[in-house]
Amino acid sequence: MSPSEKSKKLAPLRPVTNDTEHLRQFDRSLPMSLLKAREAVMKKFMPALKAHELTSQQWRVIRALEQRGDMEVSELSDVCYILKPSMSRIVQNLQARGLIERRGNSEDRRRSTMALTDSGRVLFEKIAPASIERYQYITEKFGYGKLELLYELLDELVATLSKDDDKQDDDKS
Repeated sequence: MSPSEKSKKLAPLRPVTNDTEHLRQFDRSLPMSLLKAREAVMKKFMPALKAHELTSQQWRVIRALEQRGDMEVSELSDVCYILKPSMSRIVQNLQARGLIERRGNSEDRRRSTMALTDSGRVLFEKIAPASIERYQYITEKFGYGKLELLYELLDELVATLSKDDDKQDDDKS
């Protein structure tokens, strides 16, 4: 029995109304497709992170600080696409582990930036080769051209939808 046949037997069909008539199937919705793709990709990266007791969000923070340099927590939150309350917990955890540190701003004492410590850099250097290897694996399996096209399409989708957000913000002003 196919998965779609199983789902039809498990869940009674609801009558289609005019309101939901054109709604995509749940498993073919864009958010679900993006989540499924993310999960498939992250399965390839998680073993290396778990070996060092890191979550994917913590690794994102370490990578961002290593590649972009010191940042304020709010900027780090934006760059890593992590909500500020979650970022606060991540920063506390990484600080407690000695992987990042808070540095004061000499011009404005109310402000501070987060920076990688030497231990954070060492950890980055340990994990980076496994990350590179996973990217190579994904590229070999999926294909270089298709992967580059996927990056381009995702960038275009973000840019297109961001323009809509900017326009809505202008309309509210």
